[in-house]
Amino acid sequence: MTGEGKQLRMNRSIQAEGVFAYVKTDLSFRRFLTKGIKKVGAEWTLLAMAYNILRMHHKGQNGRLGTHLYSLAA
Repeated sequence: MTGEGKQLRMNRSIQAEGVFAYVKTDLSFRRFLTKGIKKVGAEWTLLAMAYNILRMHHKGQNGRLGTHLYSLAA
């Protein structure tokens, strides 16, 4: 409830739905290629890692690595 806590919450991902839309449209992921909980979990983990690496790459290309959406109070 502190001011710093509110700013940290604002810097988190705003909506999870945007990630799923990105994965479906931009990464063209529509269905899992494997069967079984463990295998699907492994496939989803690889997809999440690919998404995070792509996101980090895009931030690096735009010179925004290490920055926040909103400035944090000192």
